[in-house]
Amino acid sequence: MNGSLYSQMMKTHLKLFLGFGVVSAAYVTLMTSLYPMMDENMEQIENLIDLFPDALLRAIGLESFSSYGQFISAEYYGLFYLLILGVFSVIIAVQLIARLVDRGSMAYLLSTHVSRVQVATTQVMVLLSGLIIIHALTFGGGFLAAEFLIETDSTIAFNEFFQINFVGLLLFFAVGGYSLLFSSLMNDEKNAFALAGGLTFVFYGMDMMGKIVTEIDWIRHFTPFSLYEPGKIASNDADVWTSSVILAAIGVVTCIAAVLIFRKRNLPL
Repeated sequence: MNGSLYSQMMKTHLKLFLGFGVVSAAYVTLMTSLYPMMDENMEQIENLIDLFPDALLRAIGLESFSSYGQFISAEYYGLFYLLILGVFSVIIAVQLIARLVDRGSMAYLLSTHVSRVQVATTQVMVLLSGLIIIHALTFGGGFLAAEFLIETDSTIAFNEFFQINFVGLLLFFAVGGYSLLFSSLMNDEKNAFALAGGLTFVFYGMDMMGKIVTEIDWIRHFTPFSLYEPGKIASNDADVWTSSVILAAIGVVTCIAAVLIFRKRNLPL
């Protein structure tokens, strides 16, 4: 890793990190502000939920609104959060390597005393830093909103809310890892974006299909999205540490592969 390059890359991408982080925190805060109204009309809402097909409820994690944890998991972490962070992880991974190669900026970087391994390792740390900033803002916004906007008895426990965000961070470290791998393989940022975005869409679709059609729920074993179940984490029914170890391993292995491939491959410099 190179400190000067890391500092420059963080300055370049900080607005993007803060933008996604603020949007994520604002959405959690907005949903939290709606919970007291939902809680007051819980019986009518539960009756309305019973009208929806079970498959649809499983797909969006809307099987219960019995607590704030279940509510925020269904309204944000089970759907919009996955879409927002999925887009972020693919975009930033492509920008960190493939875009620099495609636009010729990588030639200037490698003409200095910074090695290819240092460049690639620094970009991995920038990706991880961006994910940490976004999740810190989301966790902080959600926790403070829950503390000030809803009654203490209804709030989610600190530990469960932290675990929802921590496992989510590791999920998108894994998504960012294989996206960075495609980014290190491609000379064209459009091709890198198509491969990384396409695989992320396929993984997300496999997870949704497995939830909707119980006869093919085995398909979820082949996607990292199946390891992230915020509703079960909120109700203490998830194996958090097994999921965390697997997702962290996927992220580390794919990032190491990205660094090694970037070191060896021929670049159009």
